[in-house]
Amino acid sequence: MLGKFFQKPAQEEKERVPPGQYLTKGFPVLTYGATPQVNTDEWEFRVWGLVTPKSFTWSDFMALPQHEFTADFHCVTRWSKLDVKWTGIKVTDFMKQIEVDPKAVHVMEHCYGGYTTNISMEDFLKEENFFAFKLFGEPLPPEHGGPMRLVVPHLYAWKSAKWINGLEFLQHEEMGFWERNGYHHRGEPWAEERYSNF
Repeated sequence: MLGKFFQKPAQEEKERVPPGQYLTKGFPVLTYGATPQVNTDEWEFRVWGLVTPKSFTWSDFMALPQHEFTADFHCVTRWSKLDVKWTGIKVTDFMKQIEVDPKAVHVMEHCYGGYTTNISMEDFLKEENFFAFKLFGEPLPPEHGGPMRLVVPHLYAWKSAKWINGLEFLQHEEMGFWERNGYHHRGEPWAEERYSNF
């Protein structure tokens, strides 16, 4: 497999590639379960928990400031893709649209298809995080999480939830799907936080 689909980073790329990772020549698709097919006319995004409950349509999201992003992408299964180009909406811009209780310290990401993953508010609110709806200038395909996914570049990709449709704000940490099945509760690539110590 190494050489055909993956390669070791070149000397000038090594400082951008976390330990134990190889560079992919494509953009692998890894999904547990069926791939949801969601029309933007039907898409809905909700917030609940320690927040004033609110729902957003696709048009509501598209009315928010849009930006181009270039970010490296690191999967826990040991591949990385550098300079992925996305179009999306900053998490920090979205957060201006909702009222969160100060007691909220964690977020559960909810998705079409039932997938969940947890993230601390500290990690979630980083300036570089965004909701992506385009990949390399084209509408985000379903296999990569379209119509919309969260992208959290500083954590392993399972935290960048595909098909995202809601955020639950919590006063304590709860585990999402992969975290309940042996993955690390945080997932920081440079520390190789792949699997739980519990």
